[in-house]
Order: sequence, then C-alpha cells, then structure tokens
Amino acid sequence: MRPSDDHRAPSALQQQRRRYSAADLQRRRLLPHAVWVGLCAGVVAVAFHLALDFAESAREAFSAAAKPYGPAGLLALGALTLIAIVAAAWLVRRFSPEAAGSGIPHLKAVLQGDRELRAFPLLIVKFVSGVIGIGAGLALGREGPTVQMGAAVGKGLTPVSAADEGERRLFIAAGAAAGLSAAFNAPLSGLVFVLEELQGRTASSGFFVAAIACLTADMVCRVTLGQFPVFRLPLMATPALSLLPLFLLLGVLCGVLGVLFNQCLLYSSRVLAGRSRPAVTFLWWMVWAAVTAYVGWQAPAVLGSGQRFVGVVLDGNTLALGAIPAYFLLRFALTIGGYGTGVAGGIFSPILVLGALAGLGLGDAVNIWFAGADADPRVFAVVGMAAYFTGVVRAPLTGIVLIIEMTGNYGLVLPLFAACFAALITADALHDLPIYEALLERDLAQTVRRRPGRRASK
Repeated sequence: MRPSDDHRAPSALQQQRRRYSAADLQRRRLLPHAVWVGLCAGVVAVAFHLALDFAESAREAFSAAAKPYGPAGLLALGALTLIAIVAAAWLVRRFSPEAAGSGIPHLKAVLQGDRELRAFPLLIVKFVSGVIGIGAGLALGREGPTVQMGAAVGKGLTPVSAADEGERRLFIAAGAAAGLSAAFNAPLSGLVFVLEELQGRTASSGFFVAAIACLTADMVCRVTLGQFPVFRLPLMATPALSLLPLFLLLGVLCGVLGVLFNQCLLYSSRVLAGRSRPAVTFLWWMVWAAVTAYVGWQAPAVLGSGQRFVGVVLDGNTLALGAIPAYFLLRFALTIGGYGTGVAGGIFSPILVLGALAGLGLGDAVNIWFAGADADPRVFAVVGMAAYFTGVVRAPLTGIVLIIEMTGNYGLVLPLFAACFAALITADALHDLPIYEALLERDLAQTVRRRPGRRASK
C-alpha cells in the first residue's frame, strides 16, 4: 500500500501544478485583451454619458425657451418629443431589434448560446437610440444600455486566438461587467452583477477577465468624469438594531412592489411594443410623447433616469409624506410607459429611484407612527434602493454591493442584507420570475412561435 501511495502522491501533485501553470499562462495571455476591452468599454460609457447630458440639457433649454409661449410652446415640446420617440424606436426596429429596452435579456441569451450578438449594428443603434429616447425625457436608464454596449465591445474585440466559444463569451461577459462598472463608477458591482445575474457560474478565467475589465473601465470613467458614482449618496450613521424589523418590513414591501413592477412591465412590452400592431404602437408613441412633454413642462426633474431627483431628496430636501406615493406612482407609470415604446433604454436606475421613494415613504411614516424612533428617512431610502432592485431583478448581492460602493458606509450592511433577502423571499413566494428571466423567456417563446409560420409559408 505504501509504495502505491508514494507513487500516486507525486502524480497528483504534478497534476495540480500543471493545472495551476496552465491557468497562469491563460491569465497572462488574456490580460492585455481584458485591459483593452475595459478601456474601450469605458470610453463608450463616457461618450454615452456625455451625449445624454448634452441631449437632456438641450431638452431642458428648449422647454425653458418654449415656456413663455404657453400652450403653443407645450405643443411644440410634444411634437419634438414625438419625433424623438419615433426616430429612436424606428432605428431599433429597422436595424437592430435586439437593442430594444435594456438589452440585458438578449445578453443573457447570448451567453447561454441562444442568440447571436451583432456587435457593430447593436453598438451604433443602442448608442443613438438611447441618446435620442432618454434625452427626450423617457424615464429610462443608461445603465442597461451601457451593459449591452460593453458586451458588444467585448464581442468586437475578442481576439482571434480565443481558444473556444466559451473563452470568446468570457470577453462578452467582461465587456458587460465593464459597462456597468463604468455606468455607476462601481467596479465591484459590475463584477458581481455579471457573476450573479449573467454568467450563472463562476470560473477562474471569467472572474479574472471581468475583474480586469471592470477596473480598467472604472479608471477611464474616474479620470474623465470624476470620482463620484452616479448617485452621490451622503455618509450615513449606522441605524439602531431596534429598527431591523422595519428594514425587514421594507424588504417585504419592496418584494411585493417589485412583483407588481415586473407584471406591469411584461404587459406593456407585450402589448405596447408589439411589432404586429403598428397602428397601436404608433398611437402609444403619440400618447406617451404627450404625457412626457406635459410632465416635463410641469416637473422636468422627474423625467429621465431620475438621478438628479433622488439626489435632491437624499441631500436633505425631503418630500412631504403625502407627496411620496404620488411621485412613486408617477415614476412607476413613466418607466412602464417609456419601456413600452421599444426604444433603447434600461430599468436599472428607474427601479433604484422607485426603491428610494418607497424607502423614504416608510422612513417618514415610522417617525410619525412611532414617536422617538429616530429613524433617518434617507437611510430607509438608500436601503430601499437595494431592496427594490432585488425584488425586481433577484440579484441581492449586486444590490448590496452597489449601495455600499455608492455610500462608502459599511454600517448599512446588516439593514441591506435584511431588506434585500426579505425582498427576495417575498418575490419568490409570489412565484414571480426575475424580470430579465421573464423577458428572455417571452422572447424565446415568441421566436419558437414564429418559426412554424415561416416553415408553413414555404
């Protein structure tokens, strides 16, 4: 037995060393390509950010110039908004249908091998349609589009020396991670999101490539746009342990509201963005252009991704408790309706805004209902952002890491964990699919239903 054991021990050790050596060689080979993907994804993210800032400033300037003309100015703003929505949606439908919405469900299908990624047309259409649509005031975010554009960059820059299809997908996933990292100036969040939501599995090489790409993209954004994340949240005191049951309640609330959001979004994308009903779709574009223009006329800060709106709230300009449900419903409807137009735009930032409003409302209510509770509504708003994200997307670790990166406050870890996993359990108990999974399932089912028709026509 001993000679046999002595004979096998060096063999096992040699195999382990060979595996480590092979992995080390692979990392060194992939390193320059990962840096290149992160650099280019960061440049695209910065360009998208600056283009959106310019478009939103132009919209606000036009609205301000039209104000003195009263109803005629409002009509002109509505006409301009309609032109923008039609142009943004037509680009998607004509040249790159996979660029519609956030694009993350399509990216999941690509990484699973169920879809192809046409990098160049998707990158161009996503960029232009997103700038036009979001710049026109649609309540959509730029983070989802930035993730998909980052993936397109990763596909376009995949080295010809890539060993197999699995290795080529590493660069697509790394580009997506770099895109989210650049969108939020939050490299850990980009990495965790890809590993938790997109890849579904963690491999050493995938982790390495994504991490390098995230780091590089984040450096590009910090050099060009500054050190701050998208939501510049203040440093907050660690909440008392006695408030923990209330954070659990916030998680349950966000889980229920997250399921409601998912069901409404699926309905709007199925009915309003249906390609088989052009008359209904165009009518919806007209209606939503009018709604967007009117809301922008009355309260321009509510439009777009909502980042400035949340920033104002968290800086201490707290809304009256009675106004919070109205703002929540308005932003909820604006996001659902805007997504239904079919333009390139995501839901990442909008659901964070909704979570902030839900948390802010509960925090204010706690101080009214329980005298001496000493609850900071801003803390509830911040925790609500992560919890609502979890209720919609079912990626709790991404939500937790994102909020920690944005606040720099590790004292919120316990409330974040409590609220996020309460939201996750609540949404799962209601038998609701995560939004990206549900959108992907619907897209794949539509493809299967269309195929028999094409065969029959032949």
